[in-house]
Amino acid sequence: MRLLIVEDDDKTAQYLARGLSESGHVVDRAANGETGLALALEGIYEAIIVDRMLPVLDGVSLVKSLRDAKAVVPVLMLSAISSAADRVEGLQAGCDDYLAKPYTFSELLARIEALGRRADRTRRLTLLTVGDLELDTRARKAWRGGREIELQHREFLLLEYLMRHAGHVVTRAMLLETVWDYDFEPRGNIIDMHIHRLRQKVDYADAKGPLIQTIPGAGYMIRPDSAAEP
Repeated sequence: MRLLIVEDDDKTAQYLARGLSESGHVVDRAANGETGLALALEGIYEAIIVDRMLPVLDGVSLVKSLRDAKAVVPVLMLSAISSAADRVEGLQAGCDDYLAKPYTFSELLARIEALGRRADRTRRLTLLTVGDLELDTRARKAWRGGREIELQHREFLLLEYLMRHAGHVVTRAMLLETVWDYDFEPRGNIIDMHIHRLRQKVDYADAKGPLIQTIPGAGYMIRPDSAAEP
């Protein structure tokens, strides 16, 4: 894992960096909260270790700023302040774990690795893939062949629903209920219109092949082998 340590005490930072590096992790360090926040927002770290008492910007404020910026990187806060109220404040600010000083390195390492496993599971649930099409439900972004696709709100919801049911027929009623929250058939061709727009964006001219398929009399389906279908 690539880790960021935000710690102003040089001795503590060196101890952590050495131990984590020897455990196979890649480690960067920031000596104050402001620098730590700037590095954390680059989005290159898989977990961050933050000391609560930091110069310039304290650890709790750093984490709040991260969460306000919609950053989802796991954060472990270290602190000599270990009362229940302080732990609650740290967790409510957006920390994923809180470890009071003094601590053993083996416990810190186990907690960091647990955060990494949890983040991996969360990403697998939020990153949907069908062929060369990817959808990140947390970041609300989509890519086809590495090319980002700009989607409107309804188009995103349609694509997410189709991808979560990849290889299965999705009926018009299912789409109306899920994407539009309708329990009736509205006038006009609202679904056809949105599917047409979605196809133009997902199955663009130089894409490897069409992914979104119409199943006559049934609904729609998305699957990577759609191009091979008659």
